[in-house]
Amino acid sequence: MSGFRDFWVRAALLLSLLIPIYFLFAALGTRFGMFDWTFGLLTMTEQWGERILLAGAALALVGLLLAFLVAPPRGRGLALISLLIPAVGIGYGLYLRQQAAELPAIHDVSTDLIDPPSFSDAVAQARADVIGSNSLDLLGKRSEDGRAFIELQREGYPDIDSVPTGLTQAQAFQVTLALAREQKWTLGEVDAPRGAIEATARSFWFGFTDDIAIRIRSDGSGARVDMRSVSRVGRVDTGANAARIRPFMRELRLRLEEAGG
Repeated sequence: MSGFRDFWVRAALLLSLLIPIYFLFAALGTRFGMFDWTFGLLTMTEQWGERILLAGAALALVGLLLAFLVAPPRGRGLALISLLIPAVGIGYGLYLRQQAAELPAIHDVSTDLIDPPSFSDAVAQARADVIGSNSLDLLGKRSEDGRAFIELQREGYPDIDSVPTGLTQAQAFQVTLALAREQKWTLGEVDAPRGAIEATARSFWFGFTDDIAIRIRSDGSGARVDMRSVSRVGRVDTGANAARIRPFMRELRLRLEEAGG
């Protein structure tokens, strides 16, 4: 019986050690184009990943019981490690679900919910080339329960708003562009006459791309800056787009004040 116990504990530990490698492969495989995001995230991570974590925890729990009950007592430390790994994974998954439940179920955030900044044809085409990409029609978007995205944003992110500058469009554009160049973004179209700046931000693990549009437009009392950030894929962004807009607009306000806006 002790031989069976030792085999089970070692096998459970080996399987637990393979779990992080599995999730790493799913994330980086998606990022580097080995398979599309629907397989890497929805199938490998969310669907299969949950089952793998539960199976790993169950096997480790049996191993832990054997380590305590079968004489002579041996392998308790290994059994605890093999249980800890899937337990951490399960806990992290529950944390992400709770976080998503507390945030607006949207993937498109804009400082202007009446006339959101638009994107160029190049961005629209890049998004069209991605399987299951999200629409750019913010005003027409609805959550799964039928509520408008703009309504959900007003409730969840009431602080996200345009930035009045008190400067000319050209002045405000230069300040905004300088700040955009300091971000960890890839700049796309930069059109000073139109007051338009486009960029993309890419996540590390899965390589998910968010499209960013910044608009600097005269409003009668100086230029006004608006910003929009949209996930290319995925129904919810767990707050990523809002978290991108907030610090950028906050820093922009400070720089505009320094520039006399």
